[in-house]
Amino acid sequence: MKRASAEVPTRRGLACYGLLGLPLAFVALPLYVLLPNHYARVFGMPLASLGAVLLAARLFDAAIDPLLGRLSDWLFARSLHAVLAAGAVSSLVLAMGLAGLFFPAVAEPGALTAWAAAFLLITCTAYSQLSIAHQSWGARLGGDELQRGRIVAWREGCGVFGVVLASLLPALLGLPVMLGAFTVALVLGWLAWTRAPSPAPPAHPGRATRAVASLWRPWGSAAFRRLLAVFMLNGIASAVPATLVLFFIQDRLQSPPAQEPFFLGTYFLCAALSIPLWLRAVARWGLARTWLAGMLLAIAVFAGVAGLGKSDTAAFLLVCALSGAALGTDLALPGAMLAGVIARQGDNGRFEGAYFGWWNFATKLNLALAAGLALPLLGALGYSPGTRSPEALQALGLAYAILPCALKLLAAAALYFFIIRDPGSGRTLIPEGTP
Repeated sequence: MKRASAEVPTRRGLACYGLLGLPLAFVALPLYVLLPNHYARVFGMPLASLGAVLLAARLFDAAIDPLLGRLSDWLFARSLHAVLAAGAVSSLVLAMGLAGLFFPAVAEPGALTAWAAAFLLITCTAYSQLSIAHQSWGARLGGDELQRGRIVAWREGCGVFGVVLASLLPALLGLPVMLGAFTVALVLGWLAWTRAPSPAPPAHPGRATRAVASLWRPWGSAAFRRLLAVFMLNGIASAVPATLVLFFIQDRLQSPPAQEPFFLGTYFLCAALSIPLWLRAVARWGLARTWLAGMLLAIAVFAGVAGLGKSDTAAFLLVCALSGAALGTDLALPGAMLAGVIARQGDNGRFEGAYFGWWNFATKLNLALAAGLALPLLGALGYSPGTRSPEALQALGLAYAILPCALKLLAAAALYFFIIRDPGSGRTLIPEGTP
C-alpha cells in the first residue's frame, strides 16, 4: 500500500509547528545553565552535592527517554489528538515543576537536596515527553534534505529566540517574570501546534501499534549508530562549556553580573540569525558537509578562549558571536539528518518516537556527564565559585575551552570518516518490512 503523503508545510504552517520550540528551548537554559549556578550561589549547595544531584537526575531523565519514545509512537498510532492531549498535560506539569525548582518550599540543606532531585525528575520527564512528541511530529512531515532542514530550522530558530529571552529576563526583570513569560509562551506554543501541518497517517495502523515494542529497532541501522556517535561527541563538546559558562564569566573574566545576559544573548541570537545562511549552504553542500563546516568554525573560534582573563569582555563577546554562528549548524542540521535516516530505513510514519527517544537519551547523557563529572573535578582541583586562585582559574579555563575543542575535533573527524566519506553507512541491518 502506498503511504499517504503528509501536508506540504507552508511558511505559516512551519511557524505554527516551530513556535513550541521557543518555550521548550526557553526552559532548557534555566534547567541546564542557570540552575547549577543558582543553587551553588543562592542556596550555597556544595559543588559535589550539586553535581551528584544533577548527575542522578539527568541519568534517570536520559534512561526514560527511549520509553517516552515508545509512548510517543503509541500515541501517534492512536491519533494526533492523543499526541496533542498528552502534550497539554506535559505542558502543565512542566510549568509547575520549573517554578518549584527555582522557588523551593524548603531551606534545610538535606531537604533542599531532596527537593531539587524530586522536582528535577518531574520537570525533566514532562520536558522530555513534550520534546520527543514535537520532534517526531516534525520528522513525520517528511520531504527532501532542504525541506527537512527547514522544518528543523523553524523549530530550532524559534528555540534560539526562547533561549535569548531566558538569558535576558532573569537578569533584567527577575526570575518570577521569566517563569511567567515561559508559561505564556508554553500555552501559545501548544495552541499553535494544534494548527500545524498534520503528518500523514501510518500506512498500516495495526503494525504501527505493534511497533511500540520495537524499542531497540533504531540500533539495527548502521546509519543511525554512526550519526549518533557523531552527535554524542559533538554534544559532549557543547555540554561542558554550557555547564561552566557562568562560572567562567564570573570568576575568570570577573565581569559584572549585568553583562552576563549580553554574552548569552549574543551567543544565541547569532545562532538564530545564522540558520538561514547555513540553509543556503545546505542547498549547495548538503547537510553533512555544512555541519562539518560549522564544527570547524567553532573549533577555530573557541580555541583561544582559554587565554582570556580579567576584563577581556570585548574579546569574549566576539567569541560569543562567532561561536554562536557556528552553533546554528548544531541546532538545525543533526535533527534533519536523523529524519533522513528514518526515511531511508523505511521507518517514517511508524518509529520516529523510538529514534528520537534514543536521540534525546544521548543528549541527556551528554549533559549528565558534563555536570556530574566536570563540577566535582573542578572542585577537586581547588576551584569553587568566587575563587581567585591562579591555579584554580587555570583549571577552569582548560575545562571550559580546551577540552571542548578536543572533543569537537573528534566529532568533526567522526563526521568526515563515518558519514561523508562512507555513503554506504546508510545501509540497514534490519530487512525492509520487518515490523
